[in-house]
Amino acid sequence: MAKTFFLIDGHAQFFRAYYAIRAAMTSPITKEPTNMTYGFVGTMLKLIREYKPDYLAVAIDVSSDTESFRNEIYADYKANREAAPDDFHPQVERCIEIIEEMAIPLFGQAGVEADDVIATIVKKMQRDHPDIDVKIVSRDKDLTQLLAPRVQLIDVHKDAPVTTEDVFKVPGVEPSQVGDVLALMGDSSDNIPGVPGIGPKTAAQLIIQYGTLENLMANLDQIKGKRRENLEAYSDQIPMSRQLVQLRDDLEVDFELDSAQWPPTELDVKHMQGLFRDLGFNAFQDSIKNLIGGSEADGVSTAEGGLFAHMDQTQAVEGDYTAIRSVKDLKGLIAKIKTKGSMSIDTETDSLAIRDANLCGVSIALEAGAGYYIPTRSPESKTHLDTETVLSHLRPILEDESIQKIGHNLKYDLNILRSHGVELAGPLFDTMVASYVVDATRSSHGMDVLAKAILDRDCIPLSSLIGKGKFQKTFDEVPLEIAIPYAAEDADVTLQLMKAFKPQIKKMGLADLFEEIEMPLVWVLAELEYNGINVDANELDRQRDHLQKMIDGLRDEIALAAPYPFNPDSPKQLSAALFNKPTAEPPGLGLKPIKRGKTGPSTDQEVLERLGNSPEVDTPLPQLVLRYRQLTKLVGTYLVSLKEAISPATGRVHASFNQTGTSTGRLSSSDPNLQNIPIRTEVGREIRRAFKAPKGRLLLTADYSQIELRILAHLSKDRGLLAAFEAGEDIHSAVAAEVWDIALEDVTPEQRDSAKMVNFGIVYGITPWGLARRLGPDSSVEEASNIIEGYKERFSGITAFLDDCIEQAETKGYVETILKRRRLVPQIHARHPQQRALGERIAINTVVQGSAADLIKLAMISLEEALPKAFPEALMLLQIHDELVFEVPKLQVEPLRDLVVEHMTTALELDVDLVVDAAWSSAWIDAK
Repeated sequence: MAKTFFLIDGHAQFFRAYYAIRAAMTSPITKEPTNMTYGFVGTMLKLIREYKPDYLAVAIDVSSDTESFRNEIYADYKANREAAPDDFHPQVERCIEIIEEMAIPLFGQAGVEADDVIATIVKKMQRDHPDIDVKIVSRDKDLTQLLAPRVQLIDVHKDAPVTTEDVFKVPGVEPSQVGDVLALMGDSSDNIPGVPGIGPKTAAQLIIQYGTLENLMANLDQIKGKRRENLEAYSDQIPMSRQLVQLRDDLEVDFELDSAQWPPTELDVKHMQGLFRDLGFNAFQDSIKNLIGGSEADGVSTAEGGLFAHMDQTQAVEGDYTAIRSVKDLKGLIAKIKTKGSMSIDTETDSLAIRDANLCGVSIALEAGAGYYIPTRSPESKTHLDTETVLSHLRPILEDESIQKIGHNLKYDLNILRSHGVELAGPLFDTMVASYVVDATRSSHGMDVLAKAILDRDCIPLSSLIGKGKFQKTFDEVPLEIAIPYAAEDADVTLQLMKAFKPQIKKMGLADLFEEIEMPLVWVLAELEYNGINVDANELDRQRDHLQKMIDGLRDEIALAAPYPFNPDSPKQLSAALFNKPTAEPPGLGLKPIKRGKTGPSTDQEVLERLGNSPEVDTPLPQLVLRYRQLTKLVGTYLVSLKEAISPATGRVHASFNQTGTSTGRLSSSDPNLQNIPIRTEVGREIRRAFKAPKGRLLLTADYSQIELRILAHLSKDRGLLAAFEAGEDIHSAVAAEVWDIALEDVTPEQRDSAKMVNFGIVYGITPWGLARRLGPDSSVEEASNIIEGYKERFSGITAFLDDCIEQAETKGYVETILKRRRLVPQIHARHPQQRALGERIAINTVVQGSAADLIKLAMISLEEALPKAFPEALMLLQIHDELVFEVPKLQVEPLRDLVVEHMTTALELDVDLVVDAAWSSAWIDAK
């Protein structure tokens, strides 16, 4: 096979990595932003690992957008480019450092662009090394001019070549014609003027028909209508556009192929690993070493056959893993567990649905480096015990309250065993929750991720056993020879993680939080998931049909309001309909864009709302599309997914409640996400009508009133806020009276609304600009600024508290909630103002919102203990933000209400009274 030379369009990959990972990422050591750096390094390692290039180089832009020879041709070239975000350029510098550390040659030249450097290198390769295949790593349409039999453009993210047809959506465009097509269509991202009414598809068709731009212009008499008029009107401009898109391939670039050899002869792997460690890229520390290693580079034996020959794993098994197949061996293991007094446990199933899954086996570990798998369902059922036999022997141990159970996401195992008639008991240690308590800002608390980060170990991936997509198997179909090490490893690794986390939790002073709050909460959340909530599928279908009729009607209204028929689900087509000029192709309404994304004018919710509220915009199209999006989301995200989530076994929805899903300590839910069911609109609230109590029972809801403001009053000790709550006044009116220095009865509805916005926004770091937006188009930033300043002046205790939160983050690197829950705030030390401001908002928000989360967790734990004793038939079903939902027999609803309110209002002693609003009904929507 021919050797390959991969030439990377550096800045194209930098931007792609930056916008692909928008979540804040910072180095735990240097505190610098790392989202782009992480994405770029990941791309480089993927390219090296999967494509195995023989030669590798990177081309970058070394001049600014206004410093190339093209600006001499056209002064406005790239003049519309917005400045890169503050945290972009420092990461470019870091990426360049990494490229150099990897001994990959880097090319750039002042006065030209990376595309010109690439064109020059490609031409030299074609001349001097015609036997080597050149792969340009980019999706840049300009670079399709370079395509040739041995020159390919490639998108390594999609593992696919990029052709002229991909770019222009028309087959038949030759690379030699690309420049002509680009000259006709122009390029809004580079501010290259094109011919109005001629887009990529039309331009491509014209050049294919006439062969060249010159021939097209010589035959304008064959073109009809508006298109001909535009071509004639802009004929003087077209040659300039053609010059701008032409790539230079005659530069003096000091390129020698031998310098690009990969892997390089000299590479300081230890230094690279140290650099990755400093950046917090634990997953990459071994990658570079493995990629330049010998025949065992992948960590997998290359010998044919063998136990794991057909497994797509990253590393050989690292433990002594045994299958328990007989009653004798099972009894022997149980004796060891009794002696040990603790066990790491994991269950394997054929489904993630806790009430529908079948148990496939149980894994147990007692010592690090060893583990046991007890299969109960497999393709070789005759070689091992069945489920009933295994559980009948394990039940006494599993239900023994004196034996500690260690697991990862234990509530899943609790419920799987409960579904099979076993009530797990004993002290718990959940390593997923332990990781969360130690560092809630981790992007993942998954076992495989923690194994790599904490134990420097690559676990066997589940996908190597069951596959992916439509060919995915269930675990009971996996041959035991590969199921045994995978399953036993889970229990072993979990045990090792416990040994790592336990002393760390104690050292950090978090043992009380972990043992008294988070571990008891595992039992509570397992109960909620097991109980589920009854959902009426017929009601979901009724609402879906109703909304679909509304959606169809909106489609018709959108078509009437639009300048041409388009797909309202397509942001690109909507952008054209709103912002293209009426004379363009396709024609648009000619509205002024509000903000731009990578691919053109944005059509996100903020943009559509601003357009819809603008007195200068007289088209109903933005509002219609907003409504259309709202309804289609309700149908797809909620009505359809909710029905699919109904368990065939129970007729109920058993959502997962995620204990480690947020950095503040709040719970989240998934599969389905019940916490995001919209309640601010009538059609959104209607979804709750499908949540119904079974016959003879009612749903009871109990909701903390203004809990974050009460927490804020307690934490800040602000006299004004405390006094308002103590007097039982409407808190928003009371705050408005203070801010405007007027009597309570003189507060206007507008003033109350403004105070409410500040009250709810203050803990999120609300800005004058943000408040002005919330208050509506008639409010100015100056007015909003005065409101915020008046608030801070009147409620000085709150201001001091906010400052204290920021100071704690700056001095300690973290903030704490009422119950001493920690959250790291690395952004607080960022070099860039935007990141520092984000850190300040995180610090404030975490203390208040996290303390509110502490409160409801305490209430849930207390109620879970009280319910079985006082109301054994009552069930706790849901936790939704500050609300708890219960199911109860009708005759017990009032006494249950009293018990719930009592436990919720006394869960934590505060300087303000806690207020709980409770109501009941047969349907969730009416319990208010």
